[in-house]
Amino acid sequence: MKRLTLVLLLVMVMVCSVLATGLAASKVLRMYTAFDTEEAKYYIEVFEKETGIDVEWVRMSSGEVAARMEAESANPQASVWHAGSNTDHINAAKKGLLEPYKPNIDFELPESFHAKDWAWTGFYTGAIGFVSNINFLKEHKVEAPTSWSQLLNPAFKKNVAIAYPYTSGTSYTTYATLIQMIGLEKTLNWWEELDKQSIFQYTKSGTGCIPMVGLGEIAVGIAFSHDILAKGINEGYPVVMTFPSEGTGYEVGGLSLIKGGPEPELGKQFIDWCFTKQAQDLFQKYSRLPINPKATVAEGAVTLDQVKLIEYDAIWAGEHKDELVTAWRDRIGQ
Repeated sequence: MKRLTLVLLLVMVMVCSVLATGLAASKVLRMYTAFDTEEAKYYIEVFEKETGIDVEWVRMSSGEVAARMEAESANPQASVWHAGSNTDHINAAKKGLLEPYKPNIDFELPESFHAKDWAWTGFYTGAIGFVSNINFLKEHKVEAPTSWSQLLNPAFKKNVAIAYPYTSGTSYTTYATLIQMIGLEKTLNWWEELDKQSIFQYTKSGTGCIPMVGLGEIAVGIAFSHDILAKGINEGYPVVMTFPSEGTGYEVGGLSLIKGGPEPELGKQFIDWCFTKQAQDLFQKYSRLPINPKATVAEGAVTLDQVKLIEYDAIWAGEHKDELVTAWRDRIGQ
């Protein structure tokens, strides 16, 4: 009888151990993020501390996240796509890679900030701008560009950088903005001239040009205003930010639940958290514009009503991304 009791006790211990291991494993959320590594770490560590959920994450540019999700669609390895322009999230939704989820929030999210079926939701915004090196401008006696056409100024010959439109949501937003302003053919003509005359280097990430400008490696970069502030001006680099007078496009940064991801409930919990006031207040450090009306906007941040915006159609840009990127690569040869 004692032996039987001991055996039963050992079995119970083993079962409890297995259950505990299973519960611990369920508290690990896997995600892909399009934020730069330092910024992503900042938000994720706060989430882990507040919730007790561990996060395993991989940082990639927005286009790379989308490509990886498509490659893994038969066996998804992550549950959440965190950040990146909503145009890429829209493109992924069109391909059936996302699982609709309406966040549990205490405020109304504008229709333009989410998919009709809630396949993606927007949790920050920001406009495309130019970042220029002040020392270069003084040395060459040239003004910071305030027009798309001014990027073709001979003074900026081989001194402009931007990311690849197929790896970066920032660059694709720039490309889609120009197409919506002047049409595809005129945009490709302009970009071909920009490529031959002004482009020094294409980067993988949309923020890659900012430190290059700050260090004086190039004169001008094209990036989102919040990134120019956070990674340029606020870092003490000798840079200035301007916007194209003809109008510019903007992003709605996206959050998505990956279809078939391994931890959907933890993914939903993370998405809900991203809309809370405490999470949205964290954007102050990186000058992003929060969606939650109760959140505090960073001092010096450029809000969308301060910039001349085009009527940017993110849905159209997302749904036509593949064909538009193909057209860009065919013409530019990159």
